[in-house]
Formats: sequence, structure tokens, C-alpha cells
Amino acid sequence: MNPIRDYLFVYGSLRRKPGACSNHPLLAGCEWLGPATLAGRLYRLDAYPGAVDAGRSRIQGEVYRLRNGRRTLAALDLYEECTRQFPQPHEYRRVRRPVRLAGDRVLSAWVYLYNRPTAGLMAIAGGDYFSPNAGTA
Repeated sequence: MNPIRDYLFVYGSLRRKPGACSNHPLLAGCEWLGPATLAGRLYRLDAYPGAVDAGRSRIQGEVYRLRNGRRTLAALDLYEECTRQFPQPHEYRRVRRPVRLAGDRVLSAWVYLYNRPTAGLMAIAGGDYFSPNAGTA
């Protein structure tokens, strides 16, 4: 029997910066699989984005294969403040969603979705946090 592989879709501060090859220290040891998209809408929260399930829009990001899924996800849950030690409602919730990689390959990946109301938040045009006009939808 093949073990279930853990994949992670990232769309904001955990992504590689444009023109850089390194990723966030929390993803050290994880395998970068490449750019990908997620169905949803992206909002500017403060100095970081939040993704929500909404409509047919696509969110730009990238996918990683987690080498030690349990340990990495526990560290990411702390980073995203969605563990029991943080007050409810958490800003994010970790869920599995289908993501599309190059060549139309689809796989199920963990993603942190924004877990609060979006009224009054600015949508990020084109769903790309690193776009020059991010936050001007």
C-alpha cells in the first residue's frame, strides 16, 4: 500500500520571492514541485494575504511535497496561529483542496484558508500576491 503523500499549497509569505530560489525556513527540506493554482479569491489582510473559497477565480501559488508532514504541518499550524493555544476564531484554517500544477496535473494539497469575514477587505487582482498591482482589484 502506498502512503498518502502530503502536499502543501502556499500563496503568500511562504512562497519563494520573485527571482529567488530559496523558500521560507519552515519549508526547509520540503521538495518544491513548482507553480500551481487554487480555486478561490485572494485578499490583502495587512502585510500578508488570505485566501478564501469563492467563485471561479484562481489563486497563484506553488506546491511543496512535505518530507516530514506531521512535524512540518505542526510548525506551520503554529506559524499560522491555528492551534488550540490561539483564541477562536482562528485567522486561518488548514484544509485539503485540489490544486492544479503545470500540465494540468491536479493533486490534493493542504492550504491555509482565511477564516474570518472578508467584508471591507481588498481583493488582490489576478490572485497573485506578488503581482505589481496586488491589492488593487
